Amino acid sequence: MVTLQELTQYTNTFLQVDRFRDYCPNGLQVEGVDHVHSIITGVTASQALLDVANDQQADAILVHHGYFWKNEDLRIVGIKRKRLATLLRNNISLLAYHLPLDAHAEIGNNAQLARLLGLQIDGVLQSAAQTVCGTYGHLKQAVPAEKFKRLIDSILQRNCTHVNAGPANIENIGWCTGAGQGFIELAVEQKLDAYISGEISEPTAHVAREAGIHYYAAGHHATERYGIQALGEHLAQKYDLSHQFVDIDNPA
Repeated sequence: MVTLQELTQYTNTFLQVDRFRDYCPNGLQVEGVDHVHSIITGVTASQALLDVANDQQADAILVHHGYFWKNEDLRIVGIKRKRLATLLRNNISLLAYHLPLDAHAEIGNNAQLARLLGLQIDGVLQSAAQTVCGTYGHLKQAVPAEKFKRLIDSILQRNCTHVNAGPANIENIGWCTGAGQGFIELAVEQKLDAYISGEISEPTAHVAREAGIHYYAAGHHATERYGIQALGEHLAQKYDLSHQFVDIDNPA
């Protein structure tokens, strides 16, 4: 058991939330009970996740995608009203960590994707104007590009989009989970063989083809399932909490 205040303060410090200029508030977004015995983690604070947490009588929910995004409608109506009503009516806290969870060197989304795919981290893909960044590294030995696609498909359990535009064998790879497709140009500058993100945009394929780099779009949700799980496990161990990760499937 831990107080909500201590849980929030520790997690904020652990993830170094003050380093980031984000699109939403990181940390406690909705306040529930004072003491936390059990937590539910998930990628997005959807109504389906809230309902599971309520059924399981969880004290707090931790997610990667929370609420109160920059430029969203400020009115508490419709879907937003129902979600907030579920949390407030049942005294369930909501904590959300966006960019800090992507970037954390140990339990972050980028670090967890590297662990799953057998990538050794060498550094960050970052320009002077960016606070959060992608990552680059290497495989222990070069593999055929199509074989690497099959590995991604197997590990993440989805059919990723592969723009087959680089060398036959790949070794040096960049990646950024979620909507990180824009970092492909930094991967090109780094002269990497391949780049992975969650989403693909229309220009991404052209950049990959013209620069001669493989591009893999492995799914926004699929690439961001693992950081929040690792965070939940870390907190559960530290504070002797009950923890359950709930995967609300999303094809995006």
